[in-house]
Amino acid sequence: MSKYYLNYLKELESEAIYILREVYAQFENPVILFSGGKDSILVTYLAQKAFYPAKIPFSLMHVDTGHNFPETIKFRDDIVKDLGVKLIIGSVQDSIDGGRVSEERGKNATRNALQTTTLLDAIEAHNIDCAIGGGRRDEEKARAKERIFSHRDEFGQWDPKNQRPELWNIFNGQHFQGEHFRVFPISNWTEMDVWNYIKLENIPIPSLYFAHEREVVNRGGTWIPNSEFLILEDYEQVVTKKIRFRTLGDITITGGDESDADTLEKIVIEVASIRHTERGNRSDDKRSETAMEDRKRQGYF
Repeated sequence: MSKYYLNYLKELESEAIYILREVYAQFENPVILFSGGKDSILVTYLAQKAFYPAKIPFSLMHVDTGHNFPETIKFRDDIVKDLGVKLIIGSVQDSIDGGRVSEERGKNATRNALQTTTLLDAIEAHNIDCAIGGGRRDEEKARAKERIFSHRDEFGQWDPKNQRPELWNIFNGQHFQGEHFRVFPISNWTEMDVWNYIKLENIPIPSLYFAHEREVVNRGGTWIPNSEFLILEDYEQVVTKKIRFRTLGDITITGGDESDADTLEKIVIEVASIRHTERGNRSDDKRSETAMEDRKRQGYF
C-alpha cells in the first residue's frame, strides 16, 4: 500500500482549514478580523478553500482607525465585493466622537491602542461570539504563548495564566453569554511559510508589500510614510525612497524597509536573508517590553 504524504505547506493549510471548520461548528456568529494585511488575507483565502464551493460563512470585520493606507482600504473593498460577504466596520473616529476614547497627542501619537475599545464595542454590538484573527506565534512573544482558541471574559480581556489546554488539537469553544473567543488558524505559520504559500497559490495582496517609491521620514530607525496624519519635527526631512512594508497597520506607526523586492520571488529571497523581526518597524510594539501583552490583556487583537 502506498503512503500519502503532505508537504509542510499543505500540512499547515490542512490544519488551518480544520480549525476554520471547527469555528463554524462550534460558534453561532463568528467573523474574520480583516485588516487588509497579508495574514488576514491568507485566513480569508483559507476560509474560501474550507467551504468551497459555498461562500465563506463568516462576515469580515475591519476596525478602521481612520489613519489607513489608501491602498489597504481599496483592497478591502475589492475583496468584499468579489467574495460577496458582509463587511462590519468598527470606527475609531466614532469611538472618539462618542467619548469612548481620547485621541493621543504629541509627535508619536497613534490610534493603535484606541482600536481595543472600538473592537470590543463592535463585538458586543453585533453579538459576535468568535473573532478569527491572523495572529502568528512567530510574530511576537505575547502571541507565542496564546492558544489557538483563546478565551475572552465578559470584558473582552485575556488572562495568559488561565488558558485552556489544547491536547491533540481538541479545541474547546464553550463559553458563557457575554464571553467570546479569538481563534488563530495560522498561529503555527511563520512569516516565511506565509510568503511561500502566497507565492505557491498566487494569492493577491496589496501593492504596499512590493517595493515602490514613496515619500518617507526617518524616525526611530525606520522609514515612516509621509501622510496628512504625520506631525513633522523641524529637523525631520521628507525624502523619496524605494521601500516595501512587511506588516501593515496604522499608517502613522508602520515603518517600511528599503528594498528592491518587487515580485513574490524576490520577497521570499529577501525574507529568508533578513536579520530583524517582522514587527521590528512597528513603533507601537516599542513603547515598553510588554507592550503587546498589555494590549492583548485589555482585549486587543
